Parts: sequence; structure tokens; C-alpha cells
Amino acid sequence: MALSIVLAGRNNIHSWWLGIVGCALFGALFYGVQLFADVALQLFFIATCAIGWYEWARGGGGKALPITSARTGTLAWMGAAGVAGTVGYGLMLHHYTSAYAPFVDSAVLAFSIVAQLLLMARRVETWPVWLLVNAVSVPLYTSRGLYLTAVLYAAYFINALVSWRWWRRQMGTQSEISI
Repeated sequence: MALSIVLAGRNNIHSWWLGIVGCALFGALFYGVQLFADVALQLFFIATCAIGWYEWARGGGGKALPITSARTGTLAWMGAAGVAGTVGYGLMLHHYTSAYAPFVDSAVLAFSIVAQLLLMARRVETWPVWLLVNAVSVPLYTSRGLYLTAVLYAAYFINALVSWRWWRRQMGTQSEISI
């Protein structure tokens, strides 16, 4: 999974198939510690990795999909959807499951979906959203004794910082994806 995330930051198409493998493993881990929103998130990631792989390879007009910025309106509705998803899914988990930290877990789920959709469309704003997700994930995973996972997500935070800078530079040159 770590390699997949680093490759995404480096604009490399192999990120997607590696993500499928890593997400399957994380899904099993999160199920074992009752982070059910994270299990659902891993299933979402597996599906979107397949779609992202296709989109990045296909692109538009026979060329690789370029890195672009999202419109302000798009970011506003995606942010609102992230908040609504956090509250709605958190309430469901709180009332109907034995989930640990249902609202924090749901925030990771909801904003990871937002970030993943931005990543699939190659929007540079994916990286600040991933920064938010990773900042919330580290203490959540630490609280469940998943120390190695917390360290990994701290590394993902650093990767998101580096990737954000990298993608902004690439937007200016629009170099092709690495295959």
C-alpha cells in the first residue's frame, strides 16, 4: 500500500494495481479492530483503484489524463458531502454497531472518498484533502494500538506534502504519466 501511495504522488500508473492489493490487506486488518467505516472504505478503494487505473491510462483524446485544478464549486460541494457523510455514517455506526470512534472513523471514510475522487480525476487538490485524512488517521489508529499503521499514515502525511508540491510543478509542464 505504501508503494502505491508513493507512486500516486509521483504520477505513476502502477499506483492503482498495487493499491488493490494493499486495500484488501488493510480491509482485513481494520475488520479485526472494529473500524467498520475503514473496512467499507477499503472496499471503495478497491473499486476506485480499478476505475482510476483505467482513467489514468485512457485519459482524454488518446492522451494521458492531465493534472488540473478542481473548480471552486466542485470543491465546495465535495467538502459539504464529506461533512454530511461524516455525520450520517457516524450516526449509523453509533446507533447500530459496536464501532470504535464512529464519527472519527466516519470522517476518515468520508474525506478519503473525496480525496480518492479528486485523485482519480487527477485534481491537484487531492493532496490537501489527503493531508486532512492522514492527520485524523494517525491518532485514530494509535488509539486502537495499530502503531505500525499510525506510523505508515504519518509517512503518508509527508508523502501528501511532497506530492502536492510535485503535482503543482507537473501541472505547469503536463508531463506524461510514467508507465
